[in-house]
Amino acid sequence: MEQLGKRSGPAARLDVILRHLSPRLGAVSAPMSIPTSAQVSADPQPGRFRYTLDNSVLTTEQRQFYEDNGYLVIKKLVSDEDIERFRKEFVRICKQEVDLPGAMIMKNESLRAQYGQSENVVNKVQDFQEDEELFRYCTLPEVLRYVECFTGPNIMAMHTMLINKLPDSDKQTFLHPMHQDLHYFPFRPATRIVCAWTAMERADQDNGCLVVQPGTHKEPLKPHGYPNWEGKTNKLFHGLLEEDEKTPRVHVVMEKGDTVFFHPLLIHGSGINKTAGFRKSISCHFASSECYYIDVKNTTQEHLEKELVEMVHKRYNMTSVELRDIWNFRARLVQGERINL
Repeated sequence: MEQLGKRSGPAARLDVILRHLSPRLGAVSAPMSIPTSAQVSADPQPGRFRYTLDNSVLTTEQRQFYEDNGYLVIKKLVSDEDIERFRKEFVRICKQEVDLPGAMIMKNESLRAQYGQSENVVNKVQDFQEDEELFRYCTLPEVLRYVECFTGPNIMAMHTMLINKLPDSDKQTFLHPMHQDLHYFPFRPATRIVCAWTAMERADQDNGCLVVQPGTHKEPLKPHGYPNWEGKTNKLFHGLLEEDEKTPRVHVVMEKGDTVFFHPLLIHGSGINKTAGFRKSISCHFASSECYYIDVKNTTQEHLEKELVEMVHKRYNMTSVELRDIWNFRARLVQGERINL
């Protein structure tokens, strides 16, 4: 893992605050920032394959599928034993048996009176990099083996989530609008970023599986915002402001342990859970440590920065925080050498 270092400014203050909350949290070295426009992405590799690196893991057919569609499902990649460990840790977090500084725990507060502190109330744990058990997912050799095909050998875990899609047949509270993940990321190039998303139980159309628009990873980053769904929007659940209804959609049906890897520009979302059970998944966005931070001022991502900075200010009473500071705090080296991020 990375060597601990020093940094200054807002990112360092975030470290100090959260290290006070959790002695396990240490500072990390300062990122290198290369000024550029948020609309700029590095040219993909020349040759037949633009979105994967030469490797001995993916077959030619798998590389071509990702090239054409922007996603790839690997069957039964994560063991039942690991998934059960992640599930048990999630339940402990729901019961508040675990102190998780820096994490965002999203709940349906209207259900608390009926279910108390339980998995029946919590629908997402985001930024679990301080939880040793859940963060094991980001270090699993079987996952990193595939991640390296997209990022190269120097790998950062940038964004972590465990989603527990609750039953929601009527109010559609947990419907996630179609979006591109790159909207949230102030680092580039997009071609060296990939998400690993593992189903912790069967995911299908009934319980709100992923929905993707194949091939949209070849399109630019589009404007995002809150959808015009009165009473149905969730904090930071941004979606495309304009959708092309003619673009085909595919429901990615997955079994427990299946893992989908997808490009950050791939347009995707998820439906509602029409069953009486849960639909759990665990995921991490990985990036090459050779990626670099960008300035999102005067871009379509600027309003997102303002929203996140306001959240940090309210939570930690901090000012002068930039989007890159928040991401630099989240980032963890999981393989190789830490270079820029």
